[in-house]
Amino acid sequence: MRQHIDSYNFTGKKAIVRVDFNVPLDENFNITDDTRIRRAMPTLKKVLASGGSVIIMSHLGRPKKVDPKFSLKHIVKHVSDCLGVPVKFAPDCQKADEEAKALKPGEALLLENLRYYAEEEGKPRGLAEDASEEEVAAAKKAVKESQKAFTAKLASYADCYINDAFGTAHRAHASTAFIAKYFPNDKMFGYLMEGEIEAIDNVLKNAKRPFTAIIGGAKVSSKLGVLENLLPIVDNMILGGGIGYTFVKAQGGKIGESLHEEELIPKAKEILAKAKELGTNIYLAPQTLIVQTFDNDAPSKLVPTIEIPDDWEGVDCGPESSKFWREVILNSKTVLWNGPVGVFEMPNFARGTLAIAQDLADASAAGAYTLVGGGDSVAAVTQMGFADKVSYVSTGGGAMLEAMEGKILPGVAAIME
Repeated sequence: MRQHIDSYNFTGKKAIVRVDFNVPLDENFNITDDTRIRRAMPTLKKVLASGGSVIIMSHLGRPKKVDPKFSLKHIVKHVSDCLGVPVKFAPDCQKADEEAKALKPGEALLLENLRYYAEEEGKPRGLAEDASEEEVAAAKKAVKESQKAFTAKLASYADCYINDAFGTAHRAHASTAFIAKYFPNDKMFGYLMEGEIEAIDNVLKNAKRPFTAIIGGAKVSSKLGVLENLLPIVDNMILGGGIGYTFVKAQGGKIGESLHEEELIPKAKEILAKAKELGTNIYLAPQTLIVQTFDNDAPSKLVPTIEIPDDWEGVDCGPESSKFWREVILNSKTVLWNGPVGVFEMPNFARGTLAIAQDLADASAAGAYTLVGGGDSVAAVTQMGFADKVSYVSTGGGAMLEAMEGKILPGVAAIME
């Protein structure tokens, strides 16, 4: 039975909390962006303030073995500073019995990187490239069996379980899904997870209209499920970036050397036909900034998107596109944004993406509900100082995408069961 963090009695109890502390580190192991750590603090502080103690678990990077550069010991001091109490550290997440047992109310313990163990993800490691199907099957079975013991050990440290790691909610891992079964009456979402789920429900189930989805990024293939699931739900769909060029070509436009997926032209045509049938408006970029050399300082010019010369490629939407899209966005009551509409990594080609960030801030100020997700989209609103001027900024790119595809997230389902 799912509990709620605000009504649960943590007095004298140990809570094992799955967080997403997969933060970027520089070559000296300094945290370059602590957003994920800061977003988890309300949940951790709630447990401590309520007379409980916390056992914090997370992954960092994608190590395939124990690798010191992926050790969570590098972030202990920063987590301690943010939490306001000294955080103890267990150098092995599977041998932390004594550290967990010794925890007193108000104290915190951080476990070492979960992904040092294959059992966290439940995927075999170290298989030879020429391994037979039988060997692969046997390895998968073995790691799944040992995953049970791995999960049971983590669960043994605590009295209750909190999942506050939306960024990994789409993964059926030991610490995100299977551990919840050990706490049938003592499992709950943290504040971050509650916020993410509410934000998704606000756009997928409770959207005020007009509802506009802005979908950008490089590939239609990576967002195909999102496009198909949102098409019957939204009133307007703005498509930019490489995704947009695929649709422009599907309509017969000339896109030169612009990024697109030729094999998905038929699928793009299907989506356009379906949109027309549903009465969903598809908005592409009428104007594009183009270059001949893929370089930030390359000479550029503005042209109609349907008339890009053969040896040129689109790298950003043009000002006319931004103006056109802005009108759609500001006339919306709900706006979802996932993915840049240009080569956002290059400053000279980021103008269109930053313009959308401004538009969402303005739409929010006018009363619209605005949800931003995806690395570059989040970076854009953060870079412009608009992160607190939109309704919600999601912390989980992949998890948000799968939710937008209409999929059930294992980390969410495990708590709801």
